[in-house]
Amino acid sequence: MISFRNGKAYLFILPWLLTLCLFWLFPLFYSLYLSFFATDVIRGSSHFVGLRNYFYLWQDPDFISAVKNTVIFVIGTIPFTTVLALIAAIGLSTRIPLSNFIKMSLVIPSITSMVVMALIFSQLYAPGGIAESLLRAFGLDIPANGLLLSEKSALPSIMVMDILIAFGYYMLIYLAALQNIPHNLYEAADLDGAGFLAKLRYITIPYLKPITLFILVINIIRSFQIFIEIFVMTKGGPLNSTLTMVYFVYDVGFVKFDMGYASAAAYVLFIIIALFSALQLKLFHLKEVV
Repeated sequence: MISFRNGKAYLFILPWLLTLCLFWLFPLFYSLYLSFFATDVIRGSSHFVGLRNYFYLWQDPDFISAVKNTVIFVIGTIPFTTVLALIAAIGLSTRIPLSNFIKMSLVIPSITSMVVMALIFSQLYAPGGIAESLLRAFGLDIPANGLLLSEKSALPSIMVMDILIAFGYYMLIYLAALQNIPHNLYEAADLDGAGFLAKLRYITIPYLKPITLFILVINIIRSFQIFIEIFVMTKGGPLNSTLTMVYFVYDVGFVKFDMGYASAAAYVLFIIIALFSALQLKLFHLKEVV
């Protein structure tokens, strides 16, 4: 039985509960319901098709391209983002000149609106822009149509942008974790004559394993959901070379108005992310047991 005091508590969390139900639970279950229907928003028609939308997805070359591009993006960005974040954190964990300014400079891009950053990089990648000048300085070939208008360079260009923007945020997480490593371990290692690489291998990296796992998982989930960069910079082009799963859902649902098919694609993405989340829980559990 709910007491008056508990009732007051529920009253205080009621706005949050309403928000949760209205903007998270209802869309979640309604999109699952829609995924079993063929819908036409403009005509207002809808009829049950069962699992047909899910079967059609794997026969749709656009969806296959979206899955492939998303996987390439995830695999091609996460190792570099993680390694750069770790190197920057270790380098800035010691007192060096202008360390606070450098930290701020690396973090600001990751907390700035992604729309703003995408517009800035669109200018940097424009024909005759700074990016092309740098590539020419290193003797690399430049696509005739520009970096964002070439099938071969559009997705790698967005991947480079994502790495440069994102690693500052993960650097902060590593910096916080480095503060929790007992200093007496480093002092003991110094007495034993251990060098920097030995301390890095046997002290720093082992203590950072749980944080590294956390960073990898949240970065994977974030990377699977890449959308704003694609929407602002390429719209999935040229020739679907930058089409990702979330942009595919947006294009099918809000441009072509096939909400049932879009919902099915969204749930495939949801399942992929859920599998990675389950893997995270399993790995953390194994770590605790060990």
